Amino acid sequence: MLIIGITGGTGSGKTTVAKSVIDRLGSEKVTFISQDNYYKDHSHLSMAEREVINFDHPLVFDNELLIEHVNLLKEGKTAYAPVYDFTIHARSKDETVELKPNNIIIIEGLHVLFDENLRHLLDIKVFVDTDPDVRILRRVLRDIEERGRTIHSVYNQYLTSVKPMHEAFIEPSKKYADLIIPEGGQNEVGIHMLSVLTEKYLTSEWNS
Repeated sequence: MLIIGITGGTGSGKTTVAKSVIDRLGSEKVTFISQDNYYKDHSHLSMAEREVINFDHPLVFDNELLIEHVNLLKEGKTAYAPVYDFTIHARSKDETVELKPNNIIIIEGLHVLFDENLRHLLDIKVFVDTDPDVRILRRVLRDIEERGRTIHSVYNQYLTSVKPMHEAFIEPSKKYADLIIPEGGQNEVGIHMLSVLTEKYLTSEWNS
């Protein structure tokens, strides 16, 4: 089993990179895990309390559960990831995502390289590096269109948590990357390189 971690700032295109690699390899060969599914559950808090949580800090993720699920996959067992509802800042009580063991596991998220225990599970560590102005514009569109937020809330969140958390935690995690892909999904060469590395593993060339 080959485990790939893909990280980068908000709106950097890390999900696009992951999906592009999966499309090249074939979805039947890859299990995709989004760190976004592993936000800690906040259903015990009031909505007002949930709205002031810093969702860009690495400690807001339940990495212990994520690591537990990755280890289950390594043992050939199925895991069930939670589903996080960003409109109410809580986990779904009824839905889960089935994760099956596979030749390739791709884990994508903001802080995939921050947690040392999670980082040690990764065979290939990827950082998607995209200009801040492009990232913030993508974030604005996503939060308004998909998460029902106002432009003012996106603006305030960016200045108070997104930008400082990127500078404090995400950008420094770049030093752990084996491969840096500038401009995310627009970088066909970088995606091709990552795909070729993965294909070598699938064709038993990884250890040659």
